[in-house]
Parts: sequence; structure tokens; C-alpha cells
Amino acid sequence: MFDSFRTIQLSAPCAHLMDRVGKRFAMRAAKQPPREQISLAEVLYALSDPARLDIVRGIAGEGEQACNQCLVDMPKSSLSHHFKVLREAGIIATRIEGTRHFNSLRTADLNSRFPGLLSAVLKARS
Repeated sequence: MFDSFRTIQLSAPCAHLMDRVGKRFAMRAAKQPPREQISLAEVLYALSDPARLDIVRGIAGEGEQACNQCLVDMPKSSLSHHFKVLREAGIIATRIEGTRHFNSLRTADLNSRFPGLLSAVLKARS
């Protein structure tokens, strides 16, 4: 990793991370299950947490939101975890634009798999 002058040398796998003038590097796409792989057990698990339910209600009320627009008051790392659980359960879709992540509900996919579930959850008060 270091050369004889103790400067860092990028190994071959990391060489693609070097910044080049005028070149932008894309972030990885967020993992989201296809519609047919959305599981009821995972959806219900993801919606069982009050913070995640607040996130879903916020997105349902406001539409697509960036992660930093979420009105749930918690550390960034915890919020990131909750978005990941919701995304991997198939409840939200994440669109990456530069360094920002925009989240929206996968209403059509959820209604296709489990008709009426999302609207019932959003109407219910805890």
C-alpha cells in the first residue's frame, strides 16, 4: 500500500476510484427486490417499527423525498438503517442522483402483491 517514501499507492482494485478531471463516478445502485420477490413477512416486519412507519407515512404524505428531508429525529446512521430495511423489504424505491438518495413508495408493486395492505397500514393509528 505504501511506497518507499511512505506515500499511498492505490492497488489495482482501488485504481478506479482515482478522481480524473471532468470524470464523474456513479454510486452503486441500491438493492431493491423485484415485485415478484416482495415478501409479506418482510413487509410486515419492516412496518412493525414505529420509526419506519413514520418514514413511510412521511413519504406517503409528501411524495418522493431525499433522505435528509425525513422528519424523523434520529442519528443519521440509524435513519440510514431504517431506509435500508424499508428498501430491502420492497416498501420504498431509492433513486440515486449524485450524492443524494431520493425515496418513494412502491405503491403499485405493493398493491399488486398485497391489495389494500399499504392503505390499511397508512390509515391505522398506533
